[in-house]
Amino acid sequence: MSERYLESANDLPVYGSCDILVVGGGAAGHSAAIAAARANPDAKIFIMERYGYFGGDVTGGYVLMVPALNWRTYPIIRGIQEEWFDRLEKNAPGSVLSPSMEEMGKSTPILVDRWSRVFSCTSHGDGETILMRSPNYDPDQLKIEMDLMIQELPNIHIMFDCWGTKPIMDGDTIKGVIFESKAGRQAVYAKIVIDCTGDGDIYSQAGAPFHGKDGIISENQRDNQTALVWRAGNVDCEGYELWKKDHPDLAKAFTDELKNVAGYFTLFFPGGSMNTVWFNNWINGMNCTDLDDIRNTQLMVRNSIRRVLAYCKEALPMFFKDAYLMDIAPQLGTRCSRRLDGEIFLTKQTFIDNPEYDDVIAWTATGYCNAPIEIPYGACLPKKVENLLAAGRHISADQLAIGAVQLIPQCVQTGQATGVAAAVAIKDGSTAHTVDIKKVQYILSHEQNVPLPRQDNTDPQLVADLEAINYGRGGVLPPWMQ
Repeated sequence: MSERYLESANDLPVYGSCDILVVGGGAAGHSAAIAAARANPDAKIFIMERYGYFGGDVTGGYVLMVPALNWRTYPIIRGIQEEWFDRLEKNAPGSVLSPSMEEMGKSTPILVDRWSRVFSCTSHGDGETILMRSPNYDPDQLKIEMDLMIQELPNIHIMFDCWGTKPIMDGDTIKGVIFESKAGRQAVYAKIVIDCTGDGDIYSQAGAPFHGKDGIISENQRDNQTALVWRAGNVDCEGYELWKKDHPDLAKAFTDELKNVAGYFTLFFPGGSMNTVWFNNWINGMNCTDLDDIRNTQLMVRNSIRRVLAYCKEALPMFFKDAYLMDIAPQLGTRCSRRLDGEIFLTKQTFIDNPEYDDVIAWTATGYCNAPIEIPYGACLPKKVENLLAAGRHISADQLAIGAVQLIPQCVQTGQATGVAAAVAIKDGSTAHTVDIKKVQYILSHEQNVPLPRQDNTDPQLVADLEAINYGRGGVLPPWMQ
């Protein structure tokens, strides 16, 4: 776009002021607000979400499986992430499909056979197949539960249907955000802002360095793909999975032709139960900040749904005979666009060396590595801008490393950690850059059920097992990261 329009100065009404403003209510933002409210009950927290529900991709984008919450028998990712499923299993029985906390890491043949029929619930490694805590879940039940988690905390104020569009800056310090809504354009002041938009919408305008502004970064990477997920009901998922095991050649022929019918790569998986499937897809060469790519992705997928479903019914009537279109995700499935160039920059080498970080805020099982890796606070901390944090799929990483740290669990982990950091900074009168990271780590590990290395409550047997394999250092990386 070369033509420019000079906007006249405008006197905006101030919606309100708060201590911590979270922009974006997806997996990262929802976790950031909750963690901050729990860590500092005296802090006034606003959470701004462009839709009328929380969860982002997990509830509105229909990414209906959260992968790899364990490493071997250890629940390496807990905190708010595991809390989702603890609450769902209690309050909405039948809405979560996954090996239990007690079963994960086991290699019992009968359990492996049962869970191998559910997407990502088993893993191959160390010479055996083990069970993975990779919950498949119902998105509408999770929407309800995420609402309740926020409403339980009186110091959080919800701003639904509000789109944060521009940072309010005082030199290099962020002071708040301008947003648009049905009520018009308004401003919110805040002492600390956490950008959880997923695309760096705030930090990209605040003067923080970032990557990916020119669109497609690399071919055949997760960071240049979009998706629009949809669901079909009345499908015999279990029957299909058993048939697929017995007929691998026919199953491959079916999925190869499915790609031809759709016009793009697509596969289906159980959708929170064994009679519902979600059709995920990978539309290459798309940038989720480009308006043409956003439009083309949504039209391409919606235009294909009827013929894809008709093909499934014709090719596999024993599983799809009475299948029907259940719903289409209300929002675009996004993988990555802008990436922060933060105080610490994660790269492919990070996954080879698996370094220790003094400011570690998450110990994460990515599913792509031989051992858990550490995510440092510095990967969420923008350069050149004060009192701004970034959590979620746009943290500081290169085009290869980002694919392993922008999945749902890592969004929750970085959201929870930045929320605690903001809460500590507000309580102590410090800034995002000068916050006492030891206090942040203590609250995460001792008060918010987040496993971290080198704490006095770190599981010594987990440490011994990691030391026995040298923390997976020098291991073989997945092909897409080599």
